[in-house]
Amino acid sequence: MERPSMNDTPIYRLAELADHETVRDISAAAYIPAYQAVIGAVPKPAFEDYADRIKAGLVWLAEIKGKSVGVIVMVFEEHHAEIYSIGVLPEFQGRGLAAGLIELACEQSKTRGYAHISLYTNTKMHANRRVYARCGFNETGIRPHSSRAGEFLVDMVRELLP
Repeated sequence: MERPSMNDTPIYRLAELADHETVRDISAAAYIPAYQAVIGAVPKPAFEDYADRIKAGLVWLAEIKGKSVGVIVMVFEEHHAEIYSIGVLPEFQGRGLAAGLIELACEQSKTRGYAHISLYTNTKMHANRRVYARCGFNETGIRPHSSRAGEFLVDMVRELLP
């Protein structure tokens, strides 16, 4: 495999149904090693079937030289825009792809009329929290994880200025 270059410019595009396995594969590659090492569990985005979310137009891919290397999945509700999941293949991490996907999510949210966008992560995922803070998210609270006793989630929000 060709070594990724820091100078490769990503292209962002809406995922198509034919991409559903790619979306799951990127999510698994990004989530499993990171979360298993820190919290000892694999979160739902690592193994979810994204076909319905893709059909609903809620999934975007980051591509470099035609290869899908990152993914972001959104939730748009009546008064709420949320990043459901974001993942970048490990060999492409550390070059701003997550930040680019987050900016795409913010643009999509602003275009739809939302004043802010939210996300959450496990409190133990310190690297995630730092990335999100650098991307303009502020922590707004900590709550118990709904399906893992003893685990906690941190909620974060970013205001979307006009």
